[in-house]
Amino acid sequence: MAGKPKLHYTNTRARMETIRWMLAAAGVEFEEPLIKSKADLEKLRKDGLLLFQQVPMVEIDGMKLVQTRAILNYIAEKYNLYGNDIKQRALIDMYSEGAWDLGEMIWMMPWKCTDPKEREKETTMIIEKATDRYFPVFEKVLKDHGQDFLVGNQLSRADIQLLETILATEELKADVLSKFPVLTAFKARISNIPNIKKFLQPGSQRRPPPDAETVAEGFRIFD
Repeated sequence: MAGKPKLHYTNTRARMETIRWMLAAAGVEFEEPLIKSKADLEKLRKDGLLLFQQVPMVEIDGMKLVQTRAILNYIAEKYNLYGNDIKQRALIDMYSEGAWDLGEMIWMMPWKCTDPKEREKETTMIIEKATDRYFPVFEKVLKDHGQDFLVGNQLSRADIQLLETILATEELKADVLSKFPVLTAFKARISNIPNIKKFLQPGSQRRPPPDAETVAEGFRIFD
């Protein structure tokens, strides 16, 4: 019997958080041997475990997978979160990439903008892009087809990534969905799927937004 997937990364969101979300939504338990120092990262490299000398890396089904999108694609396919045909997969990819683009701006900000004034400016820009570019698209998609999920009327990685991004954006501005009633209903609906609801509870492996100590640790490990 295969063991639990092992997720190799630091104790923060960044490029691993969506992977955590996907496994949790699929009901898959996983282990996290955390990278806590530059020495931990260098050991993985010297042991030949990182194909491109970088993390995240996930051990699953006898493989050591790197590259975030490759990992997400494998998990989505393995756990039936990737649609039923090539057209559905294309839509799922398109929506997932859109959610990723917005989410990446958010999780990069603590490392990109260490000055409070810069962070305030960046936050304003992210909220504007969320409400002018990204959320209107998802609002229209859901409204036009009238279904509960983005693609094929079944849960996919696109729904999971969109919910993750919505919640991260709400951490910047609590009422960011005030003009998006369909997305508000979507958020409530997807958040109440049992595995996702469990992941959203305190004590899960979901990570909080990075604080100053977490950011400093990231610089020490990856510089």
